[in-house]
Amino acid sequence: MNQQELLPICIAGQWRLGTGDRYATRYPATGEVVAELNAASLADVEEAVQGAQRAFVTSGWAQRKPHERAAVLYRIAELIRARAEPLAQRQRLDNGKPISETRALVASAAGTFQFFAAACETLEETLTPARGDCLTMSVYEPMGVVAAITPWNSPIASEAQKMAPALAAGNAVVVKPAEITPLMALELAAICEEAGVPKGLISVLPGKGSVIGDAITKHPLVKRVSFTGGTTTGRHIAHIAADKMMPVSLELGGKSPTMVLEDADLDHAVNGVLYGIFSSSGESCIAGSRLFVARALYEPFMDRLAAGAAHLRVGDPADERTQMGPLITDRHRDSIESFVALGVQEGGQLRTGGLRPNVAGCENGYFYTPTIIEGLDNQARICQEEIFGPVLVAMPFDNEEDLIAQANDSVYALAAGVWTRDYKRAWRIARAVQAGNVWINTYKQFSISTPFGGWRDSGLGREKGRLGILQYMEQKSVYWGMNEQPLPWAN
Repeated sequence: MNQQELLPICIAGQWRLGTGDRYATRYPATGEVVAELNAASLADVEEAVQGAQRAFVTSGWAQRKPHERAAVLYRIAELIRARAEPLAQRQRLDNGKPISETRALVASAAGTFQFFAAACETLEETLTPARGDCLTMSVYEPMGVVAAITPWNSPIASEAQKMAPALAAGNAVVVKPAEITPLMALELAAICEEAGVPKGLISVLPGKGSVIGDAITKHPLVKRVSFTGGTTTGRHIAHIAADKMMPVSLELGGKSPTMVLEDADLDHAVNGVLYGIFSSSGESCIAGSRLFVARALYEPFMDRLAAGAAHLRVGDPADERTQMGPLITDRHRDSIESFVALGVQEGGQLRTGGLRPNVAGCENGYFYTPTIIEGLDNQARICQEEIFGPVLVAMPFDNEEDLIAQANDSVYALAAGVWTRDYKRAWRIARAVQAGNVWINTYKQFSISTPFGGWRDSGLGREKGRLGILQYMEQKSVYWGMNEQPLPWAN
């Protein structure tokens, strides 16, 4: 490609080439180049943040009435829906997810902007009970410049979940997409501008997280960071935030337990467990990657589960029938293969999978078969460390006390699943398991209206929910004196 064909990025509302290193993004199904661009540089970061601050101060966006900001967000949702198919195809090329899944991600992004438009125009401030001769109120103000650092596994949905509430609250937003999947953030920024978001309020800065993300997080004008990604990076951001006295939202890793009790509906449980770990090729923070099955049910359940995993369709993401696409990069596939080898070395046995499939037309892609390992206990490294791929570790359990102890024996606490017909037992286990999100007789279902986040090494703070907009606002108390006489102290 020549210089004119490089993909421009968005820097304080200006669409131009980045001044960082040139690199290419690749389609994980074939290894072919999708786009070439220059990454953002540190100078671009400075220009973007300074421009965002100017736009926040001068554009009038923060001063618009809530329903006026909401009207722009509704328009963003409309534009996303109007362009749903091209966006879904673009997302497929960006990270290799099957087209059926990328369509769902695009629909989710549209729904997110619609939801936060409604949250914006219906957000209520509070008249608090008077405790003296004052009218007392609690109100909310936008923060200024906020940063959204997003992952590569679900770009457009993740970016919408951060950008929509931040814009609804009246802020300027600097987006740092994953280096290898920048395309959807750029598409979304263009749609936001077309819908009426003032120029300069949005920047998209692709590049290495250790350089560009770090510079954004440390910038004194950035008042909040919302990050989705690995726990190690999340800890680093938390340290920077502590030094700045800056609030953060950190949605990090997981090693989520799925628990199948002896009275579970097997049809529902088998399908749910397969979907929970192997959809998105297991590249999901909430993937149900640790399976606990009642010992009396273990063998018949595992027979059905292994047969189901072996029949999942792995292949071309453009094919409507594909259930599992490729992994994100060849390097990531190497990492997953090393985890599987470790599991076998630790004494585990492969029930199914553990191979690179022979996929016609995708010989150069980064594919891996759905893999189930058993014969290990919960202390094995492969049972404790996040793999972020299509690898399930299965273990039997003997009683409820044993089950809860093993499920909670993890540094992560993001999600969990429970499969049982006994509603009282389901409730008891759901309350006892330590996780930010629990599914009962289903898995990996989401609602933008329901808060999402984790405990412990799985993160801090919450996204989504009607009050998710408040994550991007500062609360202010106002006291309005109503006393007829001057304050007596100075008399």
